[in-house]
Amino acid sequence: MRRARSLALAALALSTLAPAATLPSQAVLSGTCCPGTVWAPDSRSLLFLDGPPARAATGIYEVPAGGGEVTRRFSSVAFFSPRLLWAVRPGNGEATTLERLADGRRFTLPTYGSDVAWTRSETRLAYARSDTGGNYDRRATRVYVANAFGAPRAVATLYGGGVSGWIGEDTLLLSGKLAPGDRDRDLFTLNVLTGAKKTLRTALGFRAVALSPDGRRVAYTVAFDSAARNGLWLQDTAGGAARELNVFGSYRWRDADRMLLIPLGGSGPHVLRQYSVGSAAWTTLGDLGDQVRQSDWNVSPDGGRLNFLSAASGNVRVLRLP
Repeated sequence: MRRARSLALAALALSTLAPAATLPSQAVLSGTCCPGTVWAPDSRSLLFLDGPPARAATGIYEVPAGGGEVTRRFSSVAFFSPRLLWAVRPGNGEATTLERLADGRRFTLPTYGSDVAWTRSETRLAYARSDTGGNYDRRATRVYVANAFGAPRAVATLYGGGVSGWIGEDTLLLSGKLAPGDRDRDLFTLNVLTGAKKTLRTALGFRAVALSPDGRRVAYTVAFDSAARNGLWLQDTAGGAARELNVFGSYRWRDADRMLLIPLGGSGPHVLRQYSVGSAAWTTLGDLGDQVRQSDWNVSPDGGRLNFLSAASGNVRVLRLP
């Protein structure tokens, strides 16, 4: 009952927020061309996949954050690492080719097309391979790590889970069940060198797991579990109690101490709120003057700007964060 009352009060608080000022933004890409646009590592431009008929050839294109001429950054299509040091090209079968862009040197890993998660230095990576048949909740997923140009090494077996990211150069954040018949999953850290494991939380499942840029904190959502477990939670990756944030919505980290959130609900422009971990306080930054299509928005790596895909026009818009 207390939990339900808490959620009701949180929803009431969000619905009765004072009208927010509209944050000025500009369209930097138009023509519904570019869902999934991401920031370049230097925060000065945006990257997106495009091709005919809008562009002369298929490739990864780039537009300045302030708008301007669109140029082709990469002529080939691949999954590029966050720092743009590597191109990852899954093959039709087992092997994925990883190419270091600085010198073109390559190596392969038997990922079967799985996503690759890089450490911040991008000298080590992790990937998971799951059984291809059977109930997902009971399907075995094996987690591997490898150094650049090195052989993979299995470090864990999970059921109905996978890799959430790297906390540091040696420690992974994983979630999944430890046995196929278990009801609950663990969210836990694993040191891939020592094998040391620390369980942060146990629940039916974890959604939208988001590590802070420095890896010290993790935000996650629990749903369809008990009333005491459901909600948006924030927790130190070193351990300790989880902090419930009493809101629901789409969230991204702005920097190591601040998280941005667009609350769910409402027919008007989406509102942008900011949570400070240090002060444990929410502030409303303003509204976007628009709605975001399919939660397609991102924060620049330097935390200074935000891009979103306009639900009204399909254009990619950019604003400076206050």
